[in-house]
Amino acid sequence: MEPLPRVRTTAAARALVEQLRVRHGAILFYQSHGCCAGSAPMCFAATELTLGQGDRLLGRLDGAADGVPVFASAAQCEYLGGLAMTLDVAPGDSGSFGLEDGSGQHFTAQLRLWSDDELARLAPIEPAPVSR
Repeated sequence: MEPLPRVRTTAAARALVEQLRVRHGAILFYQSHGCCAGSAPMCFAATELTLGQGDRLLGRLDGAADGVPVFASAAQCEYLGGLAMTLDVAPGDSGSFGLEDGSGQHFTAQLRLWSDDELARLAPIEPAPVSR
């Protein structure tokens, strides 16, 4: 049985992701540790973000082997490991450093608890490739 993807997307998110891939080439997401506004998925060009030993590959969008990777810190993955994430978009700029800023949209993460059946079928969280 195919493992369940940890990060899914809405049609609106897939459309914005595709626009950003056309404009910027390879991209990735990093699930931030927000304070005031909460945690948010931030989109970067793949060469823009240096990953460290404390980062993890939470998953790839929609579980595709060649899908856009979604990273988070190990501590954030402990929290997110029990939650299904759906990447979506909302109107308005986020004011972040994400590639989508200025597009009139920003990425959001919708979260829900996994069911017991789903938990048993999840794709693993993996160490991130460490940038040099």
